[in-house]
Amino acid sequence: MKEFISSGKAILGIELGSTRIKTVLIGADNKPIAIGGYDWENKLEDGIWTYDLEDAWFGIRQSYKSMADDVKNKYGVIITKLAGIGISAMMHGYLVFNNKDELLAPFRTWRNTMTEVASNELGRLLNFNMPQRWSTTHLYQCILDGHTYIDDIVFQTTLAGYMHWKLTGEKVIGIGDAAGMFPIDSIIKNYDKTMIDKFNKQIALKGYHIKVDEIMPKILVAGENAGTLNKAGAKMLDESGNLQAGIPMCPPEGDGGTGMVATNSVAVRTGNVSAGTSVFAMIVLEKALSKPYESVDMVTTPSGEAVAMVHCNNCTSDLNAWVNIFNEFAISMGMDIDKNKLFETLYNKALEGDEDCGGLLAYNYFSGEHITGFEEGRPLFVRKQNSKFTLANFIRVHLYTSLGALKTGMDLIKKAENVKLDVLLGHGGLFKTPVVGQKIMASAINTPVKVMETAGEGGAWGIAILASYMVNKQDGQTLVSYLEHDVFKDEKGSVVNPEQKDVEGFNEFLKLYTAGFAIERAAVDNI
Repeated sequence: MKEFISSGKAILGIELGSTRIKTVLIGADNKPIAIGGYDWENKLEDGIWTYDLEDAWFGIRQSYKSMADDVKNKYGVIITKLAGIGISAMMHGYLVFNNKDELLAPFRTWRNTMTEVASNELGRLLNFNMPQRWSTTHLYQCILDGHTYIDDIVFQTTLAGYMHWKLTGEKVIGIGDAAGMFPIDSIIKNYDKTMIDKFNKQIALKGYHIKVDEIMPKILVAGENAGTLNKAGAKMLDESGNLQAGIPMCPPEGDGGTGMVATNSVAVRTGNVSAGTSVFAMIVLEKALSKPYESVDMVTTPSGEAVAMVHCNNCTSDLNAWVNIFNEFAISMGMDIDKNKLFETLYNKALEGDEDCGGLLAYNYFSGEHITGFEEGRPLFVRKQNSKFTLANFIRVHLYTSLGALKTGMDLIKKAENVKLDVLLGHGGLFKTPVVGQKIMASAINTPVKVMETAGEGGAWGIAILASYMVNKQDGQTLVSYLEHDVFKDEKGSVVNPEQKDVEGFNEFLKLYTAGFAIERAAVDNI
């Protein structure tokens, strides 16, 4: 391994997630050989969920450094060369720049839900569901709000596209990440031309001169070369100065696309679900949906195939907050408890609870949730006097509610469109504790849920695989073939099947969850 790394054959993947920037180095067999990370958090400023871009650069350097230190400690090697690099990040969001490369407005993350008017108006204009978090939905909302900088915009991109641009000088984007900016035509593998024309005409009528196709990055598909790491970029990534420029980089992708790759879910009739700070399920379709649905996004795989995506802003944040309360209690009692052990204990305790959570009700809405019609969120727990208020039910209801909005959206496409799923591939923090997350997810979606051994590496590993595909694919080899034969051929994993009593219990919980929206609405309106 020492010779492999020192000769520059290893491949690097970096993903800027919601709470962690993770760096994964992979070897000849596409398995991780070193890992680094850096924890960070978004912040709410002037009503906008955002990250400071300087924090992003600091974090990416720290994450790279911890990976490089891991390599030095394990193998006694200092990294100077790599065969390829991939950058991934949270999809969607709003980043716009002028001709001096200056940021014109604070970075808006996917978590923001202040674009309902724009989303509805564009949906009618394009006859296409334009989610509130999509980049051009934010752009159009800023136009509707009369922001004065609009005609100064020369470049709009995502977080992954921005990082890639600064590392290479190339204003490009992977097609899966581009699908979080504007609708994609999967036949031509580019932005939908008819919708581009409608959008440009609409904003021209409002007195603006920009053209959305001219300010968005160029689309590339998996396997294409997206430029090379330049000298300035090498220094921005590795402040030690050891990393050399000239390393090929694959198209930057969003966490949706890298999640599909990390779970081998890019082929038709496969699906994956990512559950962490947010939760989303992605199903690769055999055919297009019959009509637009407000709760279903149409995106693509990194190769451009059509994907139905159900994305929810909230998942485990409130559950994590409650676990922290239990941790604080333990510390106050003089107990030193390993945090991972605490999560594992509480998650497994949930399996002892009633299938319907004993009548307990919770909402995990740290932010708004478009699927259920909330522009803002208030984390909430409520019970009746005769509800079965036990620790097991308390943890179980917070696991259930982390999937309540997802269940609502998934039921729509499974029932209305008769979309079939043989298995969902799970990844993300919800699945770190063995079996529990799978069991809860299987109950919610009524589908077998599989977790692979490597799925815990998540999107950073997924983008490393995309870089590996670019570097190592055979002539004409598809991404589906590369994953099947070069990455996952010996992959092992566990499958949890839904149990009827648990499915029925989740459905009973969902009835209460839906009936209680008035409680959540009252909290949003009055607190």
